[in-house]
Amino acid sequence: MSDSLRRFVALDLHKSYVVVGAVDGQQQVVLNPRRVQLSSFESWAKKHLNPTDAVVLEAGANAWFIHDLLERLVDTVTVVHPYHVKLIAASMVKTDKIDTLILARLLAANILPAIWVPPMHVRELRSLVSHRRRLVKQRSAAKNRLHSVLHRHSIVPAAGSLFSESNCEWWNSLAIPSSEKLRARQDLSIIDHLNVLIVEVEGELAQLSKSKDWGDQAPFLIQLPGIGMLSAMTILGAIGDITRFPSSKKLVGYSGLGARVHFSGRTRRTGGITKQGRRELRAVMVESAWVAVRRHPHWRNEFARLEKRIGKQKAIVAIARKLLVVVWHVLTRQAVDRQANVEAVARSLMNWGAGHRLATRLGMSQAEFVRRELDRLGTGHSLPAFSYCGRAYKLPPPAATEVQI
Repeated sequence: MSDSLRRFVALDLHKSYVVVGAVDGQQQVVLNPRRVQLSSFESWAKKHLNPTDAVVLEAGANAWFIHDLLERLVDTVTVVHPYHVKLIAASMVKTDKIDTLILARLLAANILPAIWVPPMHVRELRSLVSHRRRLVKQRSAAKNRLHSVLHRHSIVPAAGSLFSESNCEWWNSLAIPSSEKLRARQDLSIIDHLNVLIVEVEGELAQLSKSKDWGDQAPFLIQLPGIGMLSAMTILGAIGDITRFPSSKKLVGYSGLGARVHFSGRTRRTGGITKQGRRELRAVMVESAWVAVRRHPHWRNEFARLEKRIGKQKAIVAIARKLLVVVWHVLTRQAVDRQANVEAVARSLMNWGAGHRLATRLGMSQAEFVRRELDRLGTGHSLPAFSYCGRAYKLPPPAATEVQI
């Protein structure tokens, strides 16, 4: 359809309302900005929006709900990153009406970079990962408060797990003011309650890791050193669809682990990482990198080499970036890592199957679970058995051919 015959509609989303405005192909205002309450937006949209309209909105709290609603009513729905819009159309005067018309005109000019709209299963995984992260944060805060009690009164912590049920009597016997004893008892109760909630969420993530949406991808991440089930699901949720990254460099940029670069004229310099992108992906890759350098000789040697030249902190970020490149390769090619140690991979798969009784829930033994995932990876054909927690496990016969990258 000719741009002169369609409207370009912009939505400025807020917590309880949305400001709507539109221009035509010649940038003339055809719908003056107006405020519509979110509670009545669906009925307003069905009445006032046309099937030929092009709509744009910024990513935010209600963006996906509005996107799904409008997709059935208009021609196109474009979701853009607020940061990108700010770079394109920074202004000293900012009001809802001005912002709405600027957004509509940028859409009409076709200069807005659209972002990927995650499907429902990706949104659900991201929400579950974020929920677990909030629960863990609350548990850490309660533990820190209890540590501060011991620090204030110069009390040496008890042996063993400080916040376990076996140490409850020790906490109650502390010679501290009654008000602090009350707070300590309630913080211990909070920790116990959060432990139950976190285990429940992790059990749901374990189930999702074998669902039809994620089950074919999860083993290719779990085979990598430093990446377990929780890390794998966090990475998969952040990436969504690996095919939208044509190269590993694009994925590194998306994570914010790429270096800042300034090459202009005679000025040439690089800085720290950009930190632009999905924060949880960046954080989980750094956490996985620390585990990898402790457990895998290849990554340990690589870290030692980098640490001598650039220091410990920069070296671990570099390892995280390199590990993310491997993530891109194994997910894109659906193949086993060329640095993989088959027995170590089998133990990682065993952890996955044993956690939350996942293998049992799938109706198979743990050894059968490991063999099936090794076959999915295309490795371990010559591995008859492996040791796990001091016990030997015999594997069923293999049923796949081996592929490496």
